[in-house]
Amino acid sequence: MSDPKASLKQAKKINVSFTVNGQRKVFKTYPMARLLDVLREEAKLTGAKEGCGEGECGACSVLVNNVLVNSCLVPVCQVVDAKITTVEGLSQGSKLNKIQDAFLKHGGAQCGICTPGMLMAASHLLSKKKRVNKKDVQEGLAGNLCRCTGYTKILDSVLAAAASSAPTTRSSRGLK
Repeated sequence: MSDPKASLKQAKKINVSFTVNGQRKVFKTYPMARLLDVLREEAKLTGAKEGCGEGECGACSVLVNNVLVNSCLVPVCQVVDAKITTVEGLSQGSKLNKIQDAFLKHGGAQCGICTPGMLMAASHLLSKKKRVNKKDVQEGLAGNLCRCTGYTKILDSVLAAAASSAPTTRSSRGLK
């Protein structure tokens, strides 16, 4: 029987390239390193947090090719040539995006551990669906846990962000 520790010692680092927040990056890392660790330790993008390490809390959520994933569960070898967006990629420099701004104005963040994942999940939801109601937001954030807020202010923040960008409808009165 082979020693599992011996095979880990023999593992070799490989070059892994992907686009993160619009910039092409190459990292020399182990193929089974978690995407979360590569983003935090190699790319120095510390927005995604490790809350549970089991994919249960959503604090490490990022977008991979516009799909919301828990980066603590994704081996970096699975994101070769992928387009990754982290919470740092939501803003334009120092200008907050509508979701970040709504979280700030409506008190959607408290301790900050869940906030990056909540922002990523809300961003993903609003990119797919422009008009949302409370149930839509609850479902869109279902993979994200918060221990501080009781969710009311988070839901209010996402609904406010959605309302600020919802397409306006014109009244048909007087039109023929």
